Amino acid sequence: MKFSAYTKEFRYNISLAWPVILGMLGHTITGIVDNIMVGKLGTAELAAASLGNSMVFIAMSAGIGFSTAITPIVAQYDAAKNTAMVRTVFHNGLLLCTILGALLFGVVWFAKPLMYLMNQPEEVVALAAPYIDWVAFSLFPMIIFQGYKQFTDGLSLTKYAMYAVIISNIINIVVNYLLIYGIWFFPEMGIIGAAIGTVASRIFMVVYMHYILARNNKLKTYLSGFSLSEIQKPVLRRITALGLPSSMQMLFEVALFTAAVWLSGSIGKSSQAANQIALSLASLTFMFAMGLSVAGMIRVGNQKGLKDYKKLLLVARSIFLLAVLLEIAFAVLFVAFHKILPPLFLDMNDASLIGENAVVISIAAQLLLVAAVFQISDGIQVVVLGALRGLQDVKIPTVITFVSYWIIGFPISYYLGHYTSLEAAGIWIGLLAGLTAAALFLYLRFNYLTKKLISRQRMAER
Repeated sequence: MKFSAYTKEFRYNISLAWPVILGMLGHTITGIVDNIMVGKLGTAELAAASLGNSMVFIAMSAGIGFSTAITPIVAQYDAAKNTAMVRTVFHNGLLLCTILGALLFGVVWFAKPLMYLMNQPEEVVALAAPYIDWVAFSLFPMIIFQGYKQFTDGLSLTKYAMYAVIISNIINIVVNYLLIYGIWFFPEMGIIGAAIGTVASRIFMVVYMHYILARNNKLKTYLSGFSLSEIQKPVLRRITALGLPSSMQMLFEVALFTAAVWLSGSIGKSSQAANQIALSLASLTFMFAMGLSVAGMIRVGNQKGLKDYKKLLLVARSIFLLAVLLEIAFAVLFVAFHKILPPLFLDMNDASLIGENAVVISIAAQLLLVAAVFQISDGIQVVVLGALRGLQDVKIPTVITFVSYWIIGFPISYYLGHYTSLEAAGIWIGLLAGLTAAALFLYLRFNYLTKKLISRQRMAER
């Protein structure tokens, strides 16, 4: 197939992906803003926020992963013009997200004592414990919001969630500023102020999504007249059958990066702070690939509903190509600015922190060079995973992600981080190995499935 056939799809891919990208950037920027504001308080506070967020992010990734099951099912029924099933999937999915949000809050809250078993600095753990209480609660509205978001994504209406996240970021920044530093008559709460800002912004997202969708005449049929009588066990089972493996896929990857936080913390607070800086920047660029992954999930889901498998393959490959080009550009930027970006996260005007900051900046600069390389692998694995979810193929990819991240990636991270002079950079080389393995095997899986579908269709047409 000609190269131009793929590039012709770029415009529609981008039109679907850019609102998702901005929305996901908003989530990431929330964390980056917290890190920058908290980083001004000191290295220990930044490390504490990193440790606390790492625990919450594991749970959040599981919830977000589960909720993605809603999108391909809605996309399939939307392409088939089956309004009744779209409504049923939305209501059942929203119920599951509400229950899951409450469960995840409870899990994180009760898991706090694990911090004391992770060989983390005592000063950091003491600051992180109360921070986690608030941020863990924010999981409840966050996962409910995901139920609304994945529903609208499935309808190819990707802008609503983007608006919600952008406004919530403004709320987060304002509340952070007032409560972290004690501006005006507000109390000075340090990192707890940042946690309260996160809670307030995520509650707003849920309220906004319901309000804006309920006002849309075309969507009223999906939101009005909710009744428990619409809850159907077969639909709950179908969403769960897709959602649990999808949840595990995201959990395995996020848990690997979280392990990197903990491994860095066992080396020292400077390594942990540097890890958080590099991870924040890598997460920022990763959101572009995540947006394309959602576009892939939607478009592949649509073509699956239409049973046009040749078009499905064309669409998917165009998204893969676009992701690779973007990630190469980000890799170049990381190499060019690896020494310039880390100081933005630290208070460079405090003379008492000059020595600590110099160490953190040196380590973070090394990590950004490794991150520049794994941008490409990370981008490929997530867009291919999105296409596989669009095909509603989740079981084998779950095995692939587990093997890639925990049989290949983590052992390399652990060995290089603890038994070589590479330390934090060695941990990130392990991340690179895991992501590269995932990208390769997931693509082979997608290629096998699509060829199989096209072959069956050709035989049926004869």
